[in-house]
Amino acid sequence: MSLKGQKIGFLGGGAMGEALISGLLRAGLVAPSAIYISDVKAERLEYLEQKFGINTTGENTGVVGKSDIVVLAVKPQVMGPILQEIAPAARPDQAFISIAAGINTGYIESCLKGPVPVIRVMPNTPCLVGEGASAVSAGKHAGSESIEKALAIFAAAGKAVEVPEALLDIVTGLSGSGPAYMYLILEGLIDGAVNLGLPRDLARTLITQTMFGTAKMVLETGEHPARLKDKVTTPGGTTMAGLAALEEGALRFVLMKAVEAAARRSGELSNLIK
Repeated sequence: MSLKGQKIGFLGGGAMGEALISGLLRAGLVAPSAIYISDVKAERLEYLEQKFGINTTGENTGVVGKSDIVVLAVKPQVMGPILQEIAPAARPDQAFISIAAGINTGYIESCLKGPVPVIRVMPNTPCLVGEGASAVSAGKHAGSESIEKALAIFAAAGKAVEVPEALLDIVTGLSGSGPAYMYLILEGLIDGAVNLGLPRDLARTLITQTMFGTAKMVLETGEHPARLKDKVTTPGGTTMAGLAALEEGALRFVLMKAVEAAARRSGELSNLIK
């Protein structure tokens, strides 16, 4: 999907907004002059303007008025007041993309009023290094063109897929919270090597590259992880001994329960906002 000719506005200039702007410009999808951003912190706007050469303002309605696509990159607790503020400026020919966790498209649509296209996205923090995983869901007024625009924006910061909004709590428990699971696994493996005498910096380099390379193999080969695991597991060998220890500790089951617990909590938080 080409974003040529589209003006993109960001309400909120935090880390995720910066990551998306960086991805858009790096991919050449839009020019800096086509990006508008507002934030409550003047120093943050000055930083973003100097770094990217984009248009900055403290006025949310001004950004909405100039934009074809509006990214709502604000915290969930301030979403209500901001939606009330910008509602008079919202138009049916725009697309509103929210990355606020726990806020469903129905709520945003009710605040904006009228048939305004709304898309909800669950990104994750690796977007900050251009390797994010984002799930994109359409509201009732968002057609295929609006969805394609959202997918293009988030694909510039990693990979983006479309999912039904009813599955977003599961996505939150998987890829949204997933980086924390990976960090914990990395930490445990590093500590295991350090406990046996390997210097921490070497352990960190080796296992982080191992995790990165392993994920890349799954993505590029398209093979099931179990099949790839079998290819490096020699009967009676070192890998089998390590896998046996992991199975004894019920690692697979614990990870499944982690996704379930995080997804359940996401649903609970969403219900609080409705």
